[in-house]
Amino acid sequence: MTHPYQEMKDMKKHKKHYDMLGYICDAQYGIPTRCPCGGDIQTDVTPNPKYRHDFDTLPGSRYFTCKNYEDDGMHFRQPWVCGVEEEVGRLRREVKDMAEEIAKLKRIITSTYGQASP
Repeated sequence: MTHPYQEMKDMKKHKKHYDMLGYICDAQYGIPTRCPCGGDIQTDVTPNPKYRHDFDTLPGSRYFTCKNYEDDGMHFRQPWVCGVEEEVGRLRREVKDMAEEIAKLKRIITSTYGQASP
């Protein structure tokens, strides 16, 4: 039988590990700037083209990859296209929200200005 202290220590270690996996999954949205491990993110290209007919200047697929990448689930390796697509969507939503706010402020200013003038 394991000592209760050791069981609690192991349980906390496993909880920390699974929490970190959850944080990494949640953080993989848009273009990453830092990996949860603290490593820098670099743009990486696979050395071999994905398809034979790819005539891109940089062969292969592009990824945002942690500088300290290991395939253990604790580091970023996100396809470049997905990150950029999510970031563009986020920026479009932000611009739309700002345009709505500007339109609202214009209505307030014009209605206030129209009431102030006799």
